[in-house]
Amino acid sequence: MYRRKRILVTGGAGFLGSHLCHRLVDDGAYVLCVDNFFTGAHENVASLVGRPNFELIRHDITFPLYVEVDEIYNFACPASPVHYQWDAVQTVKASVLGAINMLGLAKRTKARILQASTSEVYGNPTVHPQPESYFGSVNPIGPRACYDEGKRCAETLFFDYHRQHETKIRVARIFNTYGPNMSPDDGRVVSNFIVQALNGEPLTIYGDGNQSRSFCYVDDLIEGCIRLMNGPDDLIGPVNIGNPCESTVRELAEMTIALTGSRSVMVKRPLPTDDPIQRCPDISVARAQLDWEPGVRLEDGLQKTIDYFRGVLMSHSRPG
Repeated sequence: MYRRKRILVTGGAGFLGSHLCHRLVDDGAYVLCVDNFFTGAHENVASLVGRPNFELIRHDITFPLYVEVDEIYNFACPASPVHYQWDAVQTVKASVLGAINMLGLAKRTKARILQASTSEVYGNPTVHPQPESYFGSVNPIGPRACYDEGKRCAETLFFDYHRQHETKIRVARIFNTYGPNMSPDDGRVVSNFIVQALNGEPLTIYGDGNQSRSFCYVDDLIEGCIRLMNGPDDLIGPVNIGNPCESTVRELAEMTIALTGSRSVMVKRPLPTDDPIQRCPDISVARAQLDWEPGVRLEDGLQKTIDYFRGVLMSHSRPG
């Protein structure tokens, strides 16, 4: 499928981007991995460096990039609240200017381009589960708006480029995803709970813990995105890619404590501003059009992620 195909992955050293790079390289594509390393990490792609079909480029996609490619996966943007709120203006630039630059590249090279959008475009939803037809309930001036509205604007740009220039687009709305290569300090609930449990610290639950999330293991997520990129020509999206099986935050905390064998307790903190109460995808489109649905059980995926973080924490604790 990928013989002689050049594929650009922006944000390629990040959590999702690095898994995508590994998968594409293993499948035989020539992969150009682009990252400015604001949240990406060299170690996520270190094992790919030196492979004949992998190239690592340090670049910020808020500036134009001139390369020749057949496909573009646009994954470049801080995705955790801790990181995207640290420099909110830069987050908006990454989403909006990054989309403009990558769409311009796709237009020039006639490449197919996939936008890694997000379930955050639905905001704090009033419809549950969320279908792609739902327009969302987003606070445009809140502390999360730099990410939520940045991604919404990027979707607008993608569809306008498609209508105006016939750019070959795909838009994936990615729901909560977890797995190896997550940063220990990224502030997302799965990594927070695992690191706290492994360190014997209290697990921090924001709100009453009854808010629900759907957690998709990273391998399943990457498979869904690849199927969307290579799907029918008329399936441009948006398409929800995520796990339709819900868990409460409290249930996730209890499972994490059990799987790590930790003696940690749970402590409650106030719910952050605009934090959604429910988040769960309707994946009817992905099932029908891509023959895709997640296959990794939460317990199994969490165990793999715990094993990864255990290794990371052990390496950080070694002297020297």
